[in-house]
Amino acid sequence: MATTVLDPTVPTSADRRAPWRSPVDQPAYARPALLIITVLAAVLYAWGINHSQYHTFYANAVRSMTESWKAFFYGSFDPGNSITLDKLPGFLWPQALSARIFGFHPWALTLPQVIEGVASLLVLYRLVRRWAGVNAALIAATAFLLTPVAVGLFRTAVEDPAFTLCVLLAAEATQRAARDGRLGPLVLAGAWVGIGFQTKMLEAWAVLPALALVYLTSAPITLRKRLAHLGLSAVVMTAVSLSWMLAVTLAPVKDRPYVDGTTNNSAFSMVIGYNFLNRFSSLGISAASTGSVSATQGGGHGRQQAAWGVDRQGDAGRAGQPDRNGPFGAGQYGGHGSTQYGGSGGYGGAHGGSAGYGGGQGGARTSAAHQPGGGGWGGGQNGWSKMFGQSLASQTGWLYPLAAIAVVCGLMWRRGRPRTDRIRSGFLLWGVWLTTYFLVFSAGSVGGHMYYMGVIAVPLAALTGGGITLMWRAYRAGGRRAWVLPGAVAATSAWSAYLAAEFPSFLPWLASAVSVLGLAAVVLLVLARPGRTPSGGRLALAGLAASLAAVLIAPSTWAVQVFNPSYGSSGMGSVGPSGMNRGHGSAFSASGRMGGARWGGGTARGNAGPRAGMGDFGSVGENGGLSATQRKLLAYATARQGSAAYVFATTSWSGASPFILGTGAHVLPLGGFSGRVPFPSETQFRQLVDSGKLRYVLLGGDRGRGGMFGRGSGTTATVQITDWVRSACARVPASTFGGTDSPGTTPTLPAFPGRAYEGATAQTLYRCAPGH
Repeated sequence: MATTVLDPTVPTSADRRAPWRSPVDQPAYARPALLIITVLAAVLYAWGINHSQYHTFYANAVRSMTESWKAFFYGSFDPGNSITLDKLPGFLWPQALSARIFGFHPWALTLPQVIEGVASLLVLYRLVRRWAGVNAALIAATAFLLTPVAVGLFRTAVEDPAFTLCVLLAAEATQRAARDGRLGPLVLAGAWVGIGFQTKMLEAWAVLPALALVYLTSAPITLRKRLAHLGLSAVVMTAVSLSWMLAVTLAPVKDRPYVDGTTNNSAFSMVIGYNFLNRFSSLGISAASTGSVSATQGGGHGRQQAAWGVDRQGDAGRAGQPDRNGPFGAGQYGGHGSTQYGGSGGYGGAHGGSAGYGGGQGGARTSAAHQPGGGGWGGGQNGWSKMFGQSLASQTGWLYPLAAIAVVCGLMWRRGRPRTDRIRSGFLLWGVWLTTYFLVFSAGSVGGHMYYMGVIAVPLAALTGGGITLMWRAYRAGGRRAWVLPGAVAATSAWSAYLAAEFPSFLPWLASAVSVLGLAAVVLLVLARPGRTPSGGRLALAGLAASLAAVLIAPSTWAVQVFNPSYGSSGMGSVGPSGMNRGHGSAFSASGRMGGARWGGGTARGNAGPRAGMGDFGSVGENGGLSATQRKLLAYATARQGSAAYVFATTSWSGASPFILGTGAHVLPLGGFSGRVPFPSETQFRQLVDSGKLRYVLLGGDRGRGGMFGRGSGTTATVQITDWVRSACARVPASTFGGTDSPGTTPTLPAFPGRAYEGATAQTLYRCAPGH
């Protein structure tokens, strides 16, 4: 019997090749280049992960989700499973699993986003490679890597990292389905959209027009089969999307936590009204009838009308707040007297002049020296033009001109091709994706949430890679189309120089560098156009290299600011001096999740002001530790808890936060995220007291959304409960557990560890006995 001996020096298949060597059907540089890009992505996303800080609101839920699988499933804010997040919990499931594996640490909660970011980049590379080739894929991956918002996004413990990965996976499955006309991958795409719904709710469905149109127009099967396949995929997508909401709806109310953001305890109200319709209040859409806490009631993240000076055009002060010299008046939070939070817009009206957290220099608490004018939570963030405003465009819009030209050329130049043309379907996918989300964000409320723009960075990067490749081929072919590449480079360079010039104190040489590189690229491309000179090939390659440098140098200089403590990423997803992150006077600056100074960062006044260090709003310290007085209070209440279900109740989520993060204590927060959710009602609260499930209540010290938004006009359940506690329960002297009994505006117990919050009321512990 003959024996076959294989020569070990000759690879038998591409699978035997070393991981750093390219497949046989790709250029030799493809795999090494991709590995370098991947490593750089991991470094950018994970840099400083050991100094991560908790996202104050979401981290509480993660801690609770590690305490029980019930809390894990429902996304309970507190370990006692009294109330959920005001979001679907899917985006926190990876964080909770990570915390269960590695322990509850800030870096353990950041790690899943880093992994999701690297995975997103690799999926994008695969998508673009199948569509437009290796070179286009490498350019797209590089563009995505160097987009500032992408870097900030995958360092931030919010919904969008997981959401971005899900919609990319849906697009990848749709691409395979459209190529072969197969049902299986299309059903998988529907499932990925459904999982994306669990992370970002109805925003996931905004990708459907792009996916459906690509399959409908390019799959190589009959129209009848295409429609049938889309219908089946839609059924799967809907089932996966609504699975959690249906499970919550069908569960007995007594066996599950209350749904935050609602007045009727409905998951559908939370998703459709609170988190969707409220976003479009500028269009006259009202969520009042959906059972959700409406925007005008102060609910939701970054709502346009959420009590931060609604459409006041720089007229600071909280909407409906009569005391203009109070915490939300013109003194402390800005307004016309540009002190503390500075500028002439304070926290800004929806269209407020120099709004935002700054607007001026010098004495402003959040010195906007690196961003004159609009931005922040107000100016430049609303209206149909906001996507072109300083804050958003500088984070994600450097490549707008190039992407727009790519879509137009890709669709026009492929006219007359077969319906199944792969190149045209790719431009259709990314063009419709970009247009849909661009319109959604233009119409809806964005606030200062830069990380929303991650889903915009994806098609911009893909169109940059595919567009440059398409224009380069047209350039090399000669004719009138050869002028499109230098024209696109010139337009993109001019736009980048304009954006860079809007931040004159940040890298003042950048605008000039972009202009010079853009001019050099255009000149080289013009001189080297086909048939003009014998050395045109080399000049053309030099022109292409200069073109790539011209369009990528500006975003890359922003992206690498994650290595700079003064301009690092913020908990809002921004990198560099834009948006909520204002450099040396940063409001939401480098050191962690909105961490650092009062509202984040490592600084408050100048470079090392008196409030440098631990943050009040965005972080609860690096390990969520309690202050000495808080530990004594918790020990006091725990020792006397007996059979009660809760150690004590607090009048806001921010008051409960340090105790939940620090120890996983069963603390009952009142009023939900907004402070206006009617849970528990006064009647329910008194029943808890009468039944012995609750004995202690900690009043005062409110800040964060629950504190700031929950005290507007009108009487909320929390206010009613507070009044009842003060009249019916016995005050526990702070000296009993090591606190201070002296009155004052500074809290006896800091709402967050290590730092008191100016203007907050003193915290007081009360003991409530049954029968009162």
